[in-house]
Formats: sequence, structure tokens, C-alpha cells
Amino acid sequence: MDKKAKKILFSTYWKNGWIDSKDRVLSDEDFEYAKSKGLMFDPLSISHDECIDAITNLVGEISREKIAKGFVSSLSSHRLDWRSSLSSYSIAKNIPKHKYMPVISGTSYTDGKPTSRSFACGVCKDSQYGVVGRKNYEGADLNVLNFERIKWGGVRQGDILYTYFDLSQFKITEIPEPTSDDIQCFKEILETIESSDSTDYPSSLEKRLAPVLKSSKSERQVLIEILASIGVLKPGSYDRPIKGRNDWVFVEYWRGEDKYCHEAVSEYFDKYL
Repeated sequence: MDKKAKKILFSTYWKNGWIDSKDRVLSDEDFEYAKSKGLMFDPLSISHDECIDAITNLVGEISREKIAKGFVSSLSSHRLDWRSSLSSYSIAKNIPKHKYMPVISGTSYTDGKPTSRSFACGVCKDSQYGVVGRKNYEGADLNVLNFERIKWGGVRQGDILYTYFDLSQFKITEIPEPTSDDIQCFKEILETIESSDSTDYPSSLEKRLAPVLKSSKSERQVLIEILASIGVLKPGSYDRPIKGRNDWVFVEYWRGEDKYCHEAVSEYFDKYL
């Protein structure tokens, strides 16, 4: 990854925290340089149906073996963009090829009366908990998606635009074989999950993974969400109390008593175990 292009991408969105959109500065020269290195992109307009068609094609063009290799190889290399694609691939495989079917996804109220509604695709929504498909994406900022993908391993897993973008970038990426350190780290992650106390919430697991994986809190949170999105952290029930406000999506209802799903691990990672 080109260091100068990465610095341009990161400095556009982040300086000890998010840079407000009105304060972002990006020169044409810097943009063209980062774009030439494949780290920044022109805005994209794409419909739901075009996005689903592209996702369907990408799933057929990327092997499960490469996806698993990318995830494991990311653990010591800190290439979080390789890690992200595991979630996108699994989500993509669960989404059937279909046309946009709108359902109400949210309602705004004024004085107790509904004033406006938002819509999303019902087929996408029903394909997997946490998946969202909008009718159209107009002038979408792919650069912020790429920033989040490289910095944390993605934060918008479940949005079909991110699924499409993530897989399209992974397809053209060369992935090295995992090292022994990568494989050992992955085994320790599984052991940490398996040793969870029965009452542990996802936030407890995040803290317990800190000594296992060189990472920030945000990176560990995304890692946990990725494992949940592919069914490794599979909730035993969706009828469970939620502790306070949180940003969890796929893993929200997982508890320590659920441990990890051996079948889901085997599906992707048998080669490394």
C-alpha cells in the first residue's frame, strides 16, 4: 500500500478524531495521486439492482479459500482491509439475487403523529439480520468507506454498497499465505471466546481479546462483528435483554454461554486448524 496515498486518504477524514465534513481539505493534486494508487475514488452512483447484480458476480469470482486466507493473514500484518472481506463475502452469499422490494425502515413523528417514513429493501433485510439495501446510492463517497476499511476493518458491514465496494477491492488484491504467528493468533482468539463466562456480553469479549491481538478497542469491536456476521459468534437466542445503549449489530445478542460455532469456523478455517 502506497504510504503517501494512505496518508492523503487518512488526513482527509481523521486527525485525533473525525474531521467535520465542512473542515475537510483535499487538493486536486493529492486526490489524483491517491486515486492513481487505488486508494481514492470518484463518487459512485449505483442503483440497488445494479449493486446486487455486481455482488452476485463478485461472490462467484472470489474463492472462499482466498477470503479465509485474507482474514488470517490480517491478524499480525495489521492489514485490516483484508480482514473486512470475510464479513462482506459471507453477507453476499446470504443475499439472493433480486430486485428492490421496499419496506418501511423508519418513521419520524411530530406531536405523536407520523410525518415521514424511510424505506429499504425487504429482501435484503430478510436475508440476514443487520443487512440494509437502499433503492439508490447517488454520488456515494467511496473514499470514506475505504478509510474505514483500512483503519478499522470497516464499520458499515451489512450495507450492500459497502459489501460491493469491499469485495471489488479484495478481488484485485494479492493475499500472502498466513504466517505461523497469524495462525497462532487465530487459535488464541478462538480459545478466548471458548473460555468466556456464560454471562459475558460482547463488550466483555472485546476487553478479553486485548492481550491476544495487537489492536485498538475499535479494531477489536469490528473483529467481533465480523466473526458474528459469519456465524462464528452465533447468538443462542434473539430474545435477550440489552445492556444500555451500544453500537453492536451482528453480535448484539451473543452471550458468553454461546461460545463459538464450530461449524462456522470449520467452513472457513479448517485448513489453519
